[in-house]
This record gives sequence, C-alpha cells and structure tokens, in this order.
Amino acid sequence: MKQEINPKNTSRAYAFEMWMNSPMPMVTLLKTLDVTRLVRKSRKTGMKFNMLLCWCIGKAASGIDEFYSLPEKPRGSEQAAVMSGRLFKYDRLAVNVIVNNKAGGINSCDIPYADDLMQFNADYLSMTQSASTSCTDISLEDAMAIGTSALVTTELDGIVNQYSGIFNNPFLAWARYRRHWLRTTLTVSFQFHHVQMDGAQAARFLDSLQSTINKI
Repeated sequence: MKQEINPKNTSRAYAFEMWMNSPMPMVTLLKTLDVTRLVRKSRKTGMKFNMLLCWCIGKAASGIDEFYSLPEKPRGSEQAAVMSGRLFKYDRLAVNVIVNNKAGGINSCDIPYADDLMQFNADYLSMTQSASTSCTDISLEDAMAIGTSALVTTELDGIVNQYSGIFNNPFLAWARYRRHWLRTTLTVSFQFHHVQMDGAQAARFLDSLQSTINKI
C-alpha cells in the first residue's frame, strides 16, 4: 500500500525542508563488495547471479526504515514543478531490473521482494520473461522500488547515474565482477535521494548488503 504522509511527523522533516527543492538532491556512494559466496551459490544451484544480488539488495533494504518512504515532486505544469514535493509511505519493497526484450530494446520490471529466496527467484524468472516477450514494462505502483542496472559486458570502477527529476527511487548499478586469486569482487554504485535517507543510513545499507551476501 502507498499512502501520503506529513513529512513534519517523520524523522525526515529536516531533510525534506532542506533538500526537497534542491536542483540536485541525489547522493552517490561507491563500495566494492566481496561477492565470492554469490558466485559460488550461483554455480552450485544454477540460480542467476543477478537474481541473487537483487535478493540480497531487497533483504538488506528491508531492515532499514528509510527505504519504505519516498519523496515525489508534482508533475505537470511549470507552476506545479516549483511547488514543494510530497512524501509517501509504503508497506512493501520491490527490486527493479532492466530487461533486454525480444525486439532488441529494453524494458523495466519490478520484482516484489520476498524474504523467501525461492519465491523471489520464481517471481524474478517469470516476470522478467514476461517483460522480455511482451516488450512492456511491469510496474508495482504500491511498492517502493529499488532500481538496479547491470552492465556486465565490461568492467568499471564506478557509475554515477543521471538525475531526471522524475524518479527519486534509490538506484544501484554495477558492471562485471572481478576475479582474484581467492575471491571475487564487485564495485557497486548506490544513488539515493537525500530526503529519503542520509549518508549514515546509506552506509548502513551497504554494510548490511555485504553481510547478507556473506550469509547467503
């Protein structure tokens, strides 16, 4: 469920006042993760590496309250664009993935987060396949979606995403992982809206993501 809440009644009141109308309210953190266990689990089970990482992202985010709220700006007329935004509360999360479709283009697909890895895997496979074959986006409007993008054809040291002013959702991006002698690493870029969370929560999320990967 998605419902509008009064920012003044939340822990984000100060951030909302300070950053809602900022021309560039996004913050980007880069972190190199040890994904050795994900690679091993992918090989052992046949599950997709990208799916496993997306589940870990959802798992880590589910334990941080700030992920369940999202600021939005009014859309439409120029007058609306200068108005103060709104803050919405959600009761569930989704992980968004970009899917290559059969027409040679891409589509966006929201996968509902589930604590059960097997359920998430089943939803991931069926929904991405549906988006690919139908060439249509799948959006869960009642879930706070965490965006992701995987550029696995190359290795990159970091990614800084554009800010469109339309979507304020948190967003993670990564390229191809790097193999070392005894471990495999992956540098991820995490972009978030400063109204939604501060650096402390963002850093805690990235630490929790590494911990989740280590325990999978």
